[in-house]
Amino acid sequence: MTATRTRTPAPGAAAEGRTTYREAMREAMREAMRADERVFLMGEDVGRYGGCFGVSLGLLEEFGPERIRDAPLSESAFVGAGIGAALAGMRPIVEIMTVNFSLLALDQILNNAATLLHMSGGQLPVPIVIRMTTGAGRQLAAQHSHSLEGWYAHIPGLRVLAPATVADARYMLAPALADPDPVLIFEHGSLYNVSAELPAGPGFPGIERAVVRRPGTDVSVITYGGSLPKALAAADDLAEAGISAEVVDLRSLRPLDDATLGDSVARTHRAVVVDEGWRTGSLAAEISARLTEGHFYDLDAPVERVCSAEVQIPYARALEAAALPQADTIVAAARRAVGDPVPPRADTAHQRPTAGRPA
Repeated sequence: MTATRTRTPAPGAAAEGRTTYREAMREAMREAMRADERVFLMGEDVGRYGGCFGVSLGLLEEFGPERIRDAPLSESAFVGAGIGAALAGMRPIVEIMTVNFSLLALDQILNNAATLLHMSGGQLPVPIVIRMTTGAGRQLAAQHSHSLEGWYAHIPGLRVLAPATVADARYMLAPALADPDPVLIFEHGSLYNVSAELPAGPGFPGIERAVVRRPGTDVSVITYGGSLPKALAAADDLAEAGISAEVVDLRSLRPLDDATLGDSVARTHRAVVVDEGWRTGSLAAEISARLTEGHFYDLDAPVERVCSAEVQIPYARALEAAALPQADTIVAAARRAVGDPVPPRADTAHQRPTAGRPA
């Protein structure tokens, strides 16, 4: 494999058409590999099998085994090999099957990828992209279902992305590959079959900014990744109750777009943060703290958090659903935030008391 340099891939205009999240990610990789011979894909089952979730299906036939490289079942080894390739001038895309397995490569990601630029005095950038599936809701049990992206968002030296839409799946990869720092992309497993029309022409907001997916005036619902569809569904339910919810998609988990979050809370004066991670030490806790520190006088109510239950993700479908944020739990949190009593239900007699509407 040579380090021949060609033009750097950049997000461009897409032809109009309906596609899935999975297909959009595949097309993003195909475009990057056609544009730059330094780009290659490496991971478990990415070649002949087409990827555990089918994202790389067909790429081996187009680009060959030098650029679509099946790796042995050793996350530490192949992530380390990707870091070495990045140091040598390549632009590797490394796929880790699920976020749970990324812990086997945590030493490589934290102690090497994230720190080498600093420890070399700026001489050794590590331009690697690491993709991994995250999240629950598919009955894959505890070892394949957790949401640990908040852990990685804790680490300086990394950029952490969470594309929640088909357009972001299509267009986030090119700027991630162009970034001189390591970039982690978390793809929620529930999104792969989601389909949407890809926009034609310019308009991609880059990878630095959060985006308001639905404007509102009464409460800001802040979320990312696989929880975005639930937040939008909750906003529809709230609208029927006369509550206007603004839905903010974080998109970037490190760095966070504090300006967009602050602007939203300044409009609505209330916030609900939805995070599929565990509540304790969560990304939701960080966002809540930042809103309280920077926008205390904009807030008319405490920041609400909707997170996964503090348990290992269950296998049983009903238990798994009960452990995760859902549209109805988001609705309940938003109604608490605006001081609107939640109608009692037979299965929620133990529900937390609702405070009166803030002045």
